[in-house]
Amino acid sequence: MLAIGVTEWGHILALIALLPLLPGWRGSKMGRIGAAAGIAAALLALSPILRAIPVAHRLPAQLRDAFGEASLRAGNDSPSTPLSARELIFGVSLPAVNKKTLVYVQRDKESLTLDLFQGARSEQTRTPCVIVIHGGSWQNGDNTQLAPLDSYLAARGYAVTALNYRLGPEHRFPAALDDTQAAIYYLKANAAELGLDGEHFVLLGRSAGGQLALLAAYTTHDPSIRGVVSLYGPADLVYAYQHPANPLVFDSRGVLEAYLGGSPDQVKPQYDAASPINFVGEDTPPTLLIHGGRDELVSPVQSERLAGALERAGRPSLLLTLPWATHGCDFNFSGPCGQISTYAIERFLKAVTSDK
Repeated sequence: MLAIGVTEWGHILALIALLPLLPGWRGSKMGRIGAAAGIAAALLALSPILRAIPVAHRLPAQLRDAFGEASLRAGNDSPSTPLSARELIFGVSLPAVNKKTLVYVQRDKESLTLDLFQGARSEQTRTPCVIVIHGGSWQNGDNTQLAPLDSYLAARGYAVTALNYRLGPEHRFPAALDDTQAAIYYLKANAAELGLDGEHFVLLGRSAGGQLALLAAYTTHDPSIRGVVSLYGPADLVYAYQHPANPLVFDSRGVLEAYLGGSPDQVKPQYDAASPINFVGEDTPPTLLIHGGRDELVSPVQSERLAGALERAGRPSLLLTLPWATHGCDFNFSGPCGQISTYAIERFLKAVTSDK
């Protein structure tokens, strides 16, 4: 969380660092030293923004090359550029949207729910649906995690469903995958009643939810799943076990063992079945991968390896690497990661849910 604060709120820290430049502080030798230190600290704090600018500049062309033109409809108030100084300071506008909670499946005595976000629409309008799957190492979290994106997309013409699913270690793989697929089946079966376009779904997941989104999209073989977005999700769980995170930061091997029931030596079929990279094929839907270059929890190599597999299979895909960013970088929805990733997600959704 400290790393996210430093990298995604650096522009605020830079303003604080410049306080020693106030006139009253420069009347002594120590004041002048403080002013010089403040300038150095401000430049350091601004380095994520400076690294984000070229990424933002390249992004529109990269999206067009990967997924085709994705012009937003007239009157859409979405940012025209991936990175806005105004939104860094004042935040991204989040209009009010409608929200309701629905039970999508019963598991023993447990009711699993999803939240459905929708903007204003006519009774005859059916909208594409984004299915959002939260992270939390398959053991924690719920569907309220990082909710601003849900409201943002709902206000721009998408139905957004945020899932709760069974958590480990009580419920091991494939329980969470089964729940994700059950949610897809529920939404398709009730599409007309809920105002959804039952032929246009996109899965989106963060961290552990990214693994679930990729795996469900790649193994369900459902043409109504038009695309999948993974934000810093693991794609090759054997590789993740063999190349663990720094144990002082994150016990990645312990998390994998709890999720899958043991080490690869003990339950290798589980690791293989839970690794989306093993299921890339000729019908794999378009894929957007977003990963921070300084991610200490899930190595960016995970997305790099999956991007390579998608390229070899000739499937539409884009790996958006954010060199300054760490795990959970979109926690600040108005920060450089939040703005750039939201811009990419919105254009990706438009490209893959538009019948050409």
